[in-house]
Amino acid sequence: MPRPAPVVRAASGVAVLLIVANCTATGPVTEMSRHASPTSVAPEAVESAVRSAGPADVACLAEAIYFEARGTGKAGESAVAHVVVNRVRSPSFPRSVCGVVADGCQFSYRCDGRPDALTEASARDRAFRIAEEVIEGAPDITRGALFFHSARMEPGWFSTRPRVGTFGGNIFYR
Repeated sequence: MPRPAPVVRAASGVAVLLIVANCTATGPVTEMSRHASPTSVAPEAVESAVRSAGPADVACLAEAIYFEARGTGKAGESAVAHVVVNRVRSPSFPRSVCGVVADGCQFSYRCDGRPDALTEASARDRAFRIAEEVIEGAPDITRGALFFHSARMEPGWFSTRPRVGTFGGNIFYR
């Protein structure tokens, strides 16, 4: 197996350091409600927060895409990214991308006890591209979804939410 080029190894190391440093620097986590309303508060303030997302937010969003949707295709990866951004827009979740990603165990990879290294270069690069596209305003194919789960699992309490659709092997809900 060929070794990765030094630039790829360096980029991988920088990406991981950014994610670890920026996601751990977020404020205290909050308890989300399973009955969160998809309504927004002060839409212009929330949109300003999304538009002003910086490199740390892109790195946190890429991390979530990589671990929650890697291999699900562009639609599946974009849908997961939109759930994070939609949560930033919801009054029931933290007000930043990194805050949403670091919010307790909302995303299973954050609490599985395994290292969170983005080791697959092509998947990592794709996750960063999609993160940038979504933060820059790519259309939301989930139409406001706030929750998702693997199509392989039982919906549990998700069944109380309006179902939006299935993208890349995950089922999405408002």
